Amino acid sequence: MNLVNRSRRLAAAIGAAALLMTALPAAAQEIADSHLAAARSAITAMRATNEFDNILPQAALGLKNELIQQNPNLQGDVNAIVDETALSLASRRGDLEREVALIYARAFTEPELQELAAFYATETGKKVMETAPLMVREIRQSADIWGRGIARDMAQQVAEKLQERVGFNPLENPEGEATPAPASE
Repeated sequence: MNLVNRSRRLAAAIGAAALLMTALPAAAQEIADSHLAAARSAITAMRATNEFDNILPQAALGLKNELIQQNPNLQGDVNAIVDETALSLASRRGDLEREVALIYARAFTEPELQELAAFYATETGKKVMETAPLMVREIRQSADIWGRGIARDMAQQVAEKLQERVGFNPLENPEGEATPAPASE
């Protein structure tokens, strides 16, 4: 089931990219080669497309698993044919690079892209790239803890005000005993 969902998402992404490609020729003609080169340099320095390196190998592995499950006696042939086909499609990775470069070129001027590429080539830029995933994860954890604290405090304050104004405390159970507020972390 997971393979089917991934295949559907991949098909949807490919369809969207194909639709985007048909809509972009005019936009692509308006962007100078030097602007696209600056965009490519920036996305390379930012490693903007590295996370997509596994798409082809994962698609190949998923297809192998599916076909071998259907026809276990053809495992050798399936593996060989899928590997050959995957290798023949590897050259299409450049299409993604081109599309991402166009996206960046439309969003940033050529000088801005040159600045981005220069920054991410510095030690600080490299450190940003290395630490960003961990920092994002820690920021999300902090935001979750903060959000739970805000929700807890809001519920407690609203309960106190409701008790004062209308004699109803939603944090008390029917026997009149206070329900403990959610613990803070």
